[in-house]
Amino acid sequence: MAKPEPKAGTGIEAVNKAIQIIELLKERNGAGVTELASQLDWPKSTVHAHLQTLKENEYVVYENDEYVLGFRFLELGEYVKHRKDVYALIEPKIEQLAEETGERVQFVVNEHGDGVYIRIAEGEQAVSTGSSLGRRRTMLHATAAGKAILAFLPEEQVYDIIERTGLPELTPNTITEESELLDALEEVRERGYAFNHEEHIEGLQAVAAPVEDSGGDVIGAISVSGPAHRVKGERMTEDIPDKILGVRNEVELDIIYR
Repeated sequence: MAKPEPKAGTGIEAVNKAIQIIELLKERNGAGVTELASQLDWPKSTVHAHLQTLKENEYVVYENDEYVLGFRFLELGEYVKHRKDVYALIEPKIEQLAEETGERVQFVVNEHGDGVYIRIAEGEQAVSTGSSLGRRRTMLHATAAGKAILAFLPEEQVYDIIERTGLPELTPNTITEESELLDALEEVRERGYAFNHEEHIEGLQAVAAPVEDSGGDVIGAISVSGPAHRVKGERMTEDIPDKILGVRNEVELDIIYR
């Protein structure tokens, strides 16, 4: 199958500017007009006009001589977190899985070629990976959850994601060649689950399996990750995959018969 041609970007400039301001306010945990104008290389009047519009609509708040993001984003976040019934179905299942394995468990979805962490549960021995609820990671090729998702997407969509994000090297084990990734995805399809052999973070390994809806479309992946000295051998190749597949089966049955 031929690779798709890159799509030309479109958008409304004013909306793009507002989004850049929001992202920068998040990154800096608040900022003033002068700081934002300097960082964005825009006139202060432009920055001020956008901030005032966001403030009037209650998306930013002015306090202590700087603008910060408002709690209206929390309202939006809660809506997004619960907008699909399947997210609520998955939450208790991954908490159970975290308790059984003692490790960190995530439910990850694909959005615009990024892996987004929709649910996270932590067992007693869980280690932090820097991932938090809602965090986006442009590295589907380098994570177990990402490969579990990619393996069951239409081929054209996989090429679109590779075209958009590339295959950046994150560790010496990261797959950076397209042909190698496609071979790895074929193995995932045959096996039914994916591995991450220190491809995202050195010293961290993971196993993941895709979750499909009643129509057979992949909606995300359940992943268990932990330090390489614990997640290895038969525990990685048999025990954890069996537990994930069991939970995945329960979730898919809930989706069909809920």
